[in-house]
Amino acid sequence: MKLISPIVMLALLAMTAACGDKKDSAARDQEVQKVLQEGMQKEKAMMEGMQKGAENIEKKLTDQKDASKK
Repeated sequence: MKLISPIVMLALLAMTAACGDKKDSAARDQEVQKVLQEGMQKEKAMMEGMQKGAENIEKKLTDQKDASKK
């Protein structure tokens, strides 16, 4: 979640800087959109990785508890 705010700030800065020519503005808007999408995909992958890691840790702890009961 901490990654979203810097991406949003970059997008706002890029949009503000895009106040010039209409053609340049459209190109910048597309670039901003691309950067935002890439950032969101990276964050999603990171979150999925963290979730998978947490599941693996839980599984290991459960296995250790089961092994210690035997």
